[in-house]
Amino acid sequence: MADRSFWKGYLKLSLVTCPVAMAPATTESEKVRFHTLSRTTGNRVESRYVDSETGKLVDDDDQARGYARGEGDFVVLEDEELDSVALETTRTIDIDQFVPRSSIPWIYLEKPHFLTPNDPVGEEAFAVIREAMAASAVVGVSRLVLYRRERAVMLEPRGKGIILWTLRFGDEVRDRSIEAGSDHARSPPSKAMAPARSLIKERTRKWTPKMVHDPVQEALLKLVASKKAATVHRKGSATTRSGDNVVDLFAALRKSLGGPPARKPPAPPRKRG
Repeated sequence: MADRSFWKGYLKLSLVTCPVAMAPATTESEKVRFHTLSRTTGNRVESRYVDSETGKLVDDDDQARGYARGEGDFVVLEDEELDSVALETTRTIDIDQFVPRSSIPWIYLEKPHFLTPNDPVGEEAFAVIREAMAASAVVGVSRLVLYRRERAVMLEPRGKGIILWTLRFGDEVRDRSIEAGSDHARSPPSKAMAPARSLIKERTRKWTPKMVHDPVQEALLKLVASKKAATVHRKGSATTRSGDNVVDLFAALRKSLGGPPARKPPAPPRKRG
């Protein structure tokens, strides 16, 4: 079962239902993130909602969602009204249609998730649904409420589990005619194909995740580490100087009070030969 599941519900195919759990297949938790600070105080800066006209702070209870229908003209929608139009797909993935996997263009795929059985009793039903899709070379298409909005999803059998992809809606995908320009339709010269294929063969390697490491991430971590080490060094130097200042201050105070200067210990008597 995938770790750290963030959604639990049911997978349904006609009369077959089984409890499932879902977790994102990707994460950005290891990415270096920055906070906005006050350069003067070093404290974090908070962002708050203010009225665009009055500049006054707007309380959380006074914030509402609005749909713009013109310049400066909004229709206010309350949370209860938005909830009333949501379909009942919050906790059940009801697969009501299947399509060949190759028929869904790659551009519609958005975010992958691991879908696994969440109860030993439902493992058999889960396996039946998964293996039936795999044997038929199809994927399931359904709808589900995720990330506070209803989304179209695709269920793809993969190994011993199912990958659930959120899909982009049709109005989010641009017309492919923009991509297919006249230059893309040209046939390459045949004499150039042989050296190009030889170069590709020479540089072909076995896939490894190291091929897609993030060099900027590594450079940022090194930069943060070097800044941290420099800060520690400066603090250590400041502590040493502070100790010297204490000695100097003590001497200055004794002098200002008219006290006798510190005497050096007498030198030991010389031995006479």
